[in-house]
Amino acid sequence: MTFEVLSLFPEAFSGFLESSIVARAIAKQAVQVQISNFRDYTKNKHNCVDDYPYGGFPGMVIQAQPIYDALSSVLQRGNAPVIYFTPQGRKLNQQVLEHYSSYERVILLCGHYKDIDQRVRDLCVSDELSLGDYVLSGGELAAMIFIDGLSRLIPGVLGDIESANSDSFSTPKLGFPCYTRPDNFMGLGVPDVLLSGNHKAIDDWAQQAAYALTKTRRPDLLSD
Repeated sequence: MTFEVLSLFPEAFSGFLESSIVARAIAKQAVQVQISNFRDYTKNKHNCVDDYPYGGFPGMVIQAQPIYDALSSVLQRGNAPVIYFTPQGRKLNQQVLEHYSSYERVILLCGHYKDIDQRVRDLCVSDELSLGDYVLSGGELAAMIFIDGLSRLIPGVLGDIESANSDSFSTPKLGFPCYTRPDNFMGLGVPDVLLSGNHKAIDDWAQQAAYALTKTRRPDLLSD
């Protein structure tokens, strides 16, 4: 899987790409992340990419030309979906990540300031995604979350792919509570069934615990 990221702030990704699961995925060559700064494509002498919006609204808008030219350059290496991160997009969830995990390559466009020129969205963007009902300063954090969440679904990235398959939202339920050693911590023990070695009983417990947690915290996920 190759992630092509277009951003005004490539340096924001440095620590993220050098740590944890994503760094391991890159080391295993299961994931590639290529970052382009669309400021490099501006045609004015001051390398300015933003301007005042038409209509006299507050804030600054990123001009269409540098983004369009950057996308055109990236797309010369082959077609791929172009994803723009915006509060106006559909909500990013596990099903969206699973959908894009089947692609060999995706292009992630990170906006900044008030917004990007709508004409770039009309001409180039194939999907718009939102993290939730709030606004961030730019799309870099959203792109990192997308890369991290999708990388976990790529075979060979996690030591045990079944771990990802049992995470919250991989089914229509939240994940179940997890325990590890020691058996007793500050007077709190571990459910006896998890120590029983009875795999059928353990699976039943996990399903029931996940259902109970979902019903309490996210009943909207349940159909019954």
